[in-house]
Amino acid sequence: MDIENLARGGLDWLVGSARETDTSNGLGWADTADDERNSTLYSGAAGIVLALLEGREHFGDDRYGDVAVRGARTVAASVDACADSSLYLGLTGMAVALRAANDLLGDAAAGAAADRAMDRVRGQFDGTRWGNWFELLAGNAGIALGALATGDVELAVLAVEPYLRTAERSAGGVNWEVLSGVSARFHHMSHGTLGIAYALAAVGRAADRPDLRELAVAGASDVVARNEAGPAGFLVPHSDPQHSPAHTDRYSYGWCHGPTGDAQAFRLLAAALQDPVWQAHADQCWHTVTRSGLPQRLRPGFWDNNGRCCGTAGVLALACDRHVEHRDGLDFAHILAADLASRATQDADGARWSNVEHRAIPNTLEPRPGWAMGNAGILRELLRYARIGTGRDAGYAVDLPDHPVARPGQS
Repeated sequence: MDIENLARGGLDWLVGSARETDTSNGLGWADTADDERNSTLYSGAAGIVLALLEGREHFGDDRYGDVAVRGARTVAASVDACADSSLYLGLTGMAVALRAANDLLGDAAAGAAADRAMDRVRGQFDGTRWGNWFELLAGNAGIALGALATGDVELAVLAVEPYLRTAERSAGGVNWEVLSGVSARFHHMSHGTLGIAYALAAVGRAADRPDLRELAVAGASDVVARNEAGPAGFLVPHSDPQHSPAHTDRYSYGWCHGPTGDAQAFRLLAAALQDPVWQAHADQCWHTVTRSGLPQRLRPGFWDNNGRCCGTAGVLALACDRHVEHRDGLDFAHILAADLASRATQDADGARWSNVEHRAIPNTLEPRPGWAMGNAGILRELLRYARIGTGRDAGYAVDLPDHPVARPGQS
């Protein structure tokens, strides 16, 4: 199993699937066959730029850096027209990618565009929020984390302070209305309480704000009180009351709505608060993830995704974190990497992955290039796994704002 060459194939497919844009010498990617090109971190050029930067640093191949620069030009040209400020769907994530292109490639135009993007984010703040969503993926928490990543602690504080006055008391702590007008309380990283708690803890540490750290604990405690897996494990429902039950499983296991992402929040809380109880909860999450049956496709809809957001690549990221910090993640990482290798399509165009939608016919979806559901998120984790296997640096070329840096012996 040559994971390094497989990841190179994924990079080559990204390079080959890029298309010229209206921007002078810029490149873009279509998220789906019928989708216009976009510049977001979630599914568009910003996330792909980060993967290309990872490939350039890993292989020392300037070809990937050259394509990253051209992708960054398209992202930069999108800044002035983008109305969304969020981390994964808007300007903040675009700024993270542009700042990385500046820092790693000396692309001063990208750096200037990153500053312009964050200026627009600040200008679109209404004093409480940026839109209907009020969480990590599309709302305040993610914007705060992106502001930290781009060096703007003041904006990060502005973004999370509204959580102090909007928190709602619960039996276990506090939670928030994360989507305007929706009664369901979401619990996990992407759209829920733990993503908000993560941002509060990160900003509280950076700004030395005990009140933010205390609120982070109250939010995380609400989720801990909902654990249904007993003392050894950790499994909390998607939401309460269940949001869209006809289309959403009650329990998930990935980064977005499951213990894989929960563990990342608990890792951050352990580091920020220096309280071992949070590492104990991260250990419970690991226990549940490794005994859930994934990456096997146990039933239609159980584990149909290879990607970073709600699939196997996101679990591989956690497994590699466990290896670095506790030396207990490599065996499971081998299983995850082998599963990704077995599901790759490889030919003269490179390597790519397709996800499955069991409710559709045909149920095999077209390969997607972006971070969340596609190649960019997968190959970034495969490259890190390959470095770990050869004793190289276990870090990333660019750290994601919502993924704690793994450090040996950290608890």
